[in-house]
Amino acid sequence: MNKMTRDGIASLDWEKHARELDTHGCAILEHLIDPDTCRALIARYDEPETFRSHIHMARHGFGRGEYKYFAYPLPDMIAGLRQSLYPPLAEIANRWNRAMGLDRHFPGDHARFVAQCHEAGQTRPTPLLLRYGAGDYNCLHQDVYGDCVFPLQVAILLSDPETDFEGGEFVLTEQRPRMQSRAEVVPLMQGDAVIFPVHHRPVAGMRGTYRVNMRHGVSRLRAGSRHTLGIIFHDAK
Repeated sequence: MNKMTRDGIASLDWEKHARELDTHGCAILEHLIDPDTCRALIARYDEPETFRSHIHMARHGFGRGEYKYFAYPLPDMIAGLRQSLYPPLAEIANRWNRAMGLDRHFPGDHARFVAQCHEAGQTRPTPLLLRYGAGDYNCLHQDVYGDCVFPLQVAILLSDPETDFEGGEFVLTEQRPRMQSRAEVVPLMQGDAVIFPVHHRPVAGMRGTYRVNMRHGVSRLRAGSRHTLGIIFHDAK
């Protein structure tokens, strides 16, 4: 089933996914995109007119592999995912900010949030396609891009781990105050999406709620080719 329509996304069990984010720092939306759509998105990687920039990770010390940022106007499907996923995530983001004592409140509509980004000088779109080959990896990082930041993002695995590649696991790390860091390896199948924090999240402790720092990356690909769609909700400077 293809769940990426606005109604399909709205009908997902967001209470469950919110609990998973609270408990584990991530949540998986299974089979969000069907295999045919995954393959169509992979094919777009070789359409240069679709993108605004092409990054080779090794040149910047980001790891190995490459990615391309989509240009405005975004393809309809990418824009639709951004618009449809944003409202339930905004509710979680606002609740998290209240728990962490942060004043920032996110509007319920993505267009209004993007307008805030543009007012802050962040006008470049951030959805991207990533491509890894054998030996490639993505170092642990945060996708911040400016002062106007939406605290949750989504990555969708477009390739099939059963046939297209080996290795290349999605990894999250949680840096806890005065404690050792915790790692989470997220198992994804083709078309699955993972929701995760951009930079930090609240965690309930013995003395109340505290903030933990989050980073994400991809482990070394041992064989084959791996493509991912990244949905980031704030724009970049």
